[in-house]
Amino acid sequence: MNRFLLYSFLFLTTVSHAQEKDSITLNFREYLGFVKKHHPVAKQAELNISVGEANLLKSRGGFDPKIEVDYDRKKFEGSEYYDLLNATFKVPTWYGIELKANFEQNEGIFLNPERTVPEEGLYSAGVSVPIAQGLLINDRMAALKKAKLFREQTKADRDLLVNEILYNASLAYFNWLEAYNEKEIYQNFLTNARVRFDGVKRSALVGDKAIIDTVEAKITVENRLLSLEQANVKLMKSALELSNYLWIGNNIPVELQSNVIPDNDVDAVIDQTLQIQQALFTEADLVNHPKLRSLNYKIEGLQIDRRLKANKLLPKINLEYNFLTASPEMANSLNTADYKGGVTFRFPLFLRKERGEVKLAKYKIQDSQFELASIQVQIENKINAINNELESFKTQNNLIASIVTDYTTLLRAEERKFSFGESSLFLINSRESKLIDAELKRIQLQNKYFGTKARLFKNLAVNPENL
Repeated sequence: MNRFLLYSFLFLTTVSHAQEKDSITLNFREYLGFVKKHHPVAKQAELNISVGEANLLKSRGGFDPKIEVDYDRKKFEGSEYYDLLNATFKVPTWYGIELKANFEQNEGIFLNPERTVPEEGLYSAGVSVPIAQGLLINDRMAALKKAKLFREQTKADRDLLVNEILYNASLAYFNWLEAYNEKEIYQNFLTNARVRFDGVKRSALVGDKAIIDTVEAKITVENRLLSLEQANVKLMKSALELSNYLWIGNNIPVELQSNVIPDNDVDAVIDQTLQIQQALFTEADLVNHPKLRSLNYKIEGLQIDRRLKANKLLPKINLEYNFLTASPEMANSLNTADYKGGVTFRFPLFLRKERGEVKLAKYKIQDSQFELASIQVQIENKINAINNELESFKTQNNLIASIVTDYTTLLRAEERKFSFGESSLFLINSRESKLIDAELKRIQLQNKYFGTKARLFKNLAVNPENL
């Protein structure tokens, strides 16, 4: 959107000056581009991506190496009871295996015998391996896998939020266009009524028309003025509703000026702008539909939960083995004769908690799968219904265009007969009222037609890349 148009949004001018200025057309494509780029809800949708990345970073932290240092000392009445130092370096790996390196140095007169180590300290290097529960899947693995799925799910949710705000913004534009066209219709017919009133008034003054005809012509002018005033109020309200979607950088709202008008050539650009061309001519491909993608990622996350809970039905058996040496600088000092090892075994007898959690996880998956199947059918049926509705609107628009043309022909013929003195002002007003009704119906049908295309856009959940 050019800079001049942007400034025309920002700065209000007086009504008289605005009337003198040339009107500025706000193109539908440019308008939606502004909404997508600057509207707070669209920016909020982009935050979802950052949240997904932050969650992924957080889950990767479960595999960060760790340094642990324990130091404990006791000295009383000049005697050093104990001085204990234990430093450990741990490296978690993917399959629950944990690599460890340890340094231990202990001394004191009341030292526990099992803590006795060489004077220079004792070094160890080893590994801890879960051989049942936690080997193929564990909390760290599950958290990272779900975080990756959540990141992709946030992209789908982002598309849904952007689509929703663009859909509402499109409806606001179409309502603004409808109100503007209604105002233009009443403005044009008010001009006609005034010309007719002036002509009847001149004819009455010279005696060619009855004075009472001027009253009828005046009533017509006043009715057109009343309708125009009501149309102006409707246009003002629709412009303010449209302004709800117009923002510029740094979260600054924008209000439309009175000299900004909508583009009447929306029908030529709406399909390409909303990227619905393919769905209008071929069966919609729902494989990449954001709502279905989001549900699929949710189901995959639930399946990871079910695998984790099923894994906890296994006994918890951890094996640990550490080589010991007092001189780590010598490679041959590590041998199998000096070691520290152990086995940990834990297994609940009834597994009621674990079995219950597995069943709940399965039910959640089934519930989400039912939801996915239901929503997919709903989307397909809605898209088919909308396509049928659009075909009907094409026929209706052609019919109403023909009706408007025919009413226009009748009005012109009646005006010609009136100029020859073979008709009356009453008949002209009657013809004109029917033409106005037909014009208004044409505008309303056009608005419904555009609104239906917007509903197709919403049900396809398109996030246009070309804006």
